[in-house]
Amino acid sequence: MNNDLANEIRSKTDIVDIIGERIPLVARGKNFFGVCPFHDDSNPSMCVSREKQIYTCFSCHATGNVYTFLMNYEHIDFREALKYLGDKVGVNVSSINIKKKSTKFDRLYEAYNFAVKYYQNNLSSTKGKLARSYLSNRGINDEAIKEFEIGLSLESRDDLTKLLVSKKYELSTLNRIGLSSDDHDIYDDRIMFPLYDVSGQVVGFSGRIYKDVDQNKYLNTKETEIFKKGEMLYHYHVAREECRLKKSVIVMEGFMDVIRASIVGIKNTVALMGTALTNNQFNLIKRLSNNIILCLDGDGPGVHAMLSIGEHLLDEGVEVKVVVLPNDDDPDSFILKNGKERFIGLVENALNFSDFKMQQLRKNVDFRSDEEKANYINTVLKETTKINDTIRIEIVLKKLAKEFDISYNTLDKRFKDLIDFKNTTKEIVPEVKNKVVKKTKYDKAVEQILYFMLNNDWVISQVEKEKIIFPSEESRILSSEIIYYYKIYGNINVADFYTYVQGKEDILVLLNSVLAGNYNENTTKEELFLYFKVIRDYRCNQEIKRLTDLMKKEVDPLEQAKIANKIRNLRMGE
Repeated sequence: MNNDLANEIRSKTDIVDIIGERIPLVARGKNFFGVCPFHDDSNPSMCVSREKQIYTCFSCHATGNVYTFLMNYEHIDFREALKYLGDKVGVNVSSINIKKKSTKFDRLYEAYNFAVKYYQNNLSSTKGKLARSYLSNRGINDEAIKEFEIGLSLESRDDLTKLLVSKKYELSTLNRIGLSSDDHDIYDDRIMFPLYDVSGQVVGFSGRIYKDVDQNKYLNTKETEIFKKGEMLYHYHVAREECRLKKSVIVMEGFMDVIRASIVGIKNTVALMGTALTNNQFNLIKRLSNNIILCLDGDGPGVHAMLSIGEHLLDEGVEVKVVVLPNDDDPDSFILKNGKERFIGLVENALNFSDFKMQQLRKNVDFRSDEEKANYINTVLKETTKINDTIRIEIVLKKLAKEFDISYNTLDKRFKDLIDFKNTTKEIVPEVKNKVVKKTKYDKAVEQILYFMLNNDWVISQVEKEKIIFPSEESRILSSEIIYYYKIYGNINVADFYTYVQGKEDILVLLNSVLAGNYNENTTKEELFLYFKVIRDYRCNQEIKRLTDLMKKEVDPLEQAKIANKIRNLRMGE
């Protein structure tokens, strides 16, 4: 990797701007603070330093530079983060040769990538004529086929398995990842839609019948070590930039809805691949936008899911709107029947979630009954206590007053009573704090020295001059990397140092811990030398302990005496 070019790109990038595009930041003094996206954070615990060009969460200790933020936030690798920032500042990175970081799943990903190409070749061959005709009749054009890598599995039931076995894949591996069953292919004579994880890697398939046969319409990959349905959103890797541009994300139910929307030019879409929303998916959606539009199927399960998901999102302070489709429609069928403009009109006029919920509450209420009417009004008022916008609250109260001929003041008093009741009876949930491992005097000294090595050139020279040897392997490696970096570049820039150690997982944990610490920036030289002494004393005590254990095991009196003498000299500081 060309570190100089990577550092040049980083130096032209302001970390505050990049993070601020993704999470709201508020200036406090010379730093900026925001809600950390890497843990369930309600109070702004992430600090972003424009001066140092790094970020630190004081709660979960997530720390890094602009590259590490993008990699963790967007679920991309360093190459992608580098290209993204390079494009942003006008630096061509095509000349940089960065080796992709290998993982234990690389071989499995390769199998799926091979399967994608195999299925694509089938669809484009003469054997795929009928399937291509089916897709064309469904309004799926060649551009969409290419974009979504749509393919075809053949009737043979063993071609793909044989090909993968010929490439040295074990049958047990192919069975484990859902491409084969014993000695034959899982999928037979189906149109194949690849399923992608948040990084854009194919991790599974959905196979759809296209002939009039008595089979399940869709056959999906089973959950595997790389395909976890609850940890992915279909189209996420493509939609994230479009969502940022449009400042909204449309959440749909199935991948066909997303494909249809994409065909007509609507790209800020993701699919849940069902009606349930996991915490992982919820966090992914929040990262895309704070303006979320739910557009699930118009049937009962779809409506129920939007109510449940909307409540969840609303509780987190996210702006939620709802597109209500006719009962027998999903986005795919609605666009096919009514066209792009009608659909866009529904999206642009999406209901606020509170209005949608109240609309649903009206169903099956007999307004001729005073009791049911009163229950409805009380239910609406209770729901209104969840709204944080005073203008919208007033609109709801005025609507109720007009519709049911009730004094506005009466409704307002009842509403305020409900607010008071809510505040006084709110369940107090005891704060569950993460178990904190108490750091020893030695741990603190090590981190202090390493911190000042990263922020003060003089400390580096003193560590070398005093021949400070850190007892733990991680601290020794980190200090060596800092010294080596300093000798190469002549100074220490923390943000660039992060780029330098990218991929060295063994020291990144310690580096993050060091930078997340709360240190006195005005530490004196005298205090620094005290930290040196702590480390020397620690190493000395460790060596005394080792020799003492050795002496206990030694049976030769002469050797025991030699060891005892070494212990005495160490204690005397010789």
